[in-house]
Amino acid sequence: MEITFYIAAFVAVVSTAMVITRLNPVHALLYLIVSLLSVALIFFLLGAPFAAALEVLIYAGAIMVLFVFVVMMLNLGKEAIAQENRWLNPQMWIGPGALSFILLIELIYLLEKESSLLSSAEMVEPQQVGRALFGPYLLAVELAAMLLLAGLVGAYHLGRREQEEGP
Repeated sequence: MEITFYIAAFVAVVSTAMVITRLNPVHALLYLIVSLLSVALIFFLLGAPFAAALEVLIYAGAIMVLFVFVVMMLNLGKEAIAQENRWLNPQMWIGPGALSFILLIELIYLLEKESSLLSSAEMVEPQQVGRALFGPYLLAVELAAMLLLAGLVGAYHLGRREQEEGP
């Protein structure tokens, strides 16, 4: 189990470094999805399948869709679309695809070979997660929600086109 943990951690670090170094926001989002999937696999390895499922559904799913909408709202114009079409080639998918393939192989291995080790791990119940989030960490959850909302409103105002004054 240790080697699978270290492989998932390596994929998380590499994909997160790629998020930071990519110039194109869409490419960075692809690597961010891979990073979030590897963190979900780490949660699964540590005996928290519920947290892993939440990681995939909420972060890699819903939050990433929100990020894509923010990028779309920025609407950088026809020049950005032409540049994105030049950048959008099959070689772009090699990095995220290879890292995702490593995670898939690791997950298949864990589910088939190491099921006895996974079942002996302590499970985290959804009720425990809810009590922890909305108990002592309620203020942190609310602040994170407000921060996301403020970022979305700021992105909308940056991407909004000025209304032309008409008669």
